[in-house]
Amino acid sequence: MDLNLLVAFDALMRERSVTRAGLRIGRTQPAMSAALARLRHLLKDELFVRSAAGLRPTPRATELAEPITAALAQLQQTLAFTQPFEPASSTATFTLALSDHPALVTLPRLVPLLAKAAPGVTLRVKAFTAREDAVAMLDAGQADAAVGVPGSATPRILTAPMFSEPFVCVLRRGHAQAKRRLTLERFLAMDHLLVSPEGDGVGLVDLKLAEQGLQRRVALRLPQLFAATAVVTRSDLMATLMVGAVQASGLGDQLVLLPPPLAVDEVPFVLHWHRRSDALASQRWFREQVLAVGRALVAERALQAAAPKIAR
Repeated sequence: MDLNLLVAFDALMRERSVTRAGLRIGRTQPAMSAALARLRHLLKDELFVRSAAGLRPTPRATELAEPITAALAQLQQTLAFTQPFEPASSTATFTLALSDHPALVTLPRLVPLLAKAAPGVTLRVKAFTAREDAVAMLDAGQADAAVGVPGSATPRILTAPMFSEPFVCVLRRGHAQAKRRLTLERFLAMDHLLVSPEGDGVGLVDLKLAEQGLQRRVALRLPQLFAATAVVTRSDLMATLMVGAVQASGLGDQLVLLPPPLAVDEVPFVLHWHRRSDALASQRWFREQVLAVGRALVAERALQAAAPKIAR
């Protein structure tokens, strides 16, 4: 078995496309097609079949994917440990998995940071909603690191704190309630916008209200966080959002921020990575860049707390 065939198999599993798999490992489409033909012959299985969504792995390919990925990762780490990582000259590709909110607040800071320190590096971003999806990506080697909310402890997944986000209530400027103190009674009397990536989820605010036997009217549920502030600027809806999303929207001058009339805990975000990549020099460097963005956000939050701009 030619080791290059296993590299090709791993790329096909990750990309589910002959063309994209070839780009991933620097091989032409004909070369990738030839590698797939050889793999099918050697393993006596179709391995990948075409579907509307791209190449779909067969049960045999799925069975082989995890041990092959793990073996290649171990070999790569063994060789990489002997070489220093030079960010200024590196052409490495790093894949970062991000849930919706961290993508909005970290990417505008992370991209220029990487461009300055390592201009030849490529950043790939993958989206996820549930933390279990991020863990699956890390297990499969589909992501080098992930930023999301903490979950249950898993020995193979390591974490480091990034930042935490407080909630604010947001109204458009000129709204009849914008200059009034936001009491719980007025809060409950309004129509609300809820950001729910799953489409039918219950927000933290609703859980807090339910503890008191209360309920608000949710007039609009959105799966996309980035659209929430734009909708609020053109409607009479109120949204209760993490403050970072409002600041990152670029629409702050069209909005009024009010303290929530009930206690809602800040949401912590952490960096996740797999234990197998913990000591790899390139991965350690990449994680440090992501964590530096988290430290910058924490510093900004501290300044904002010293000079609050939220309406009282």
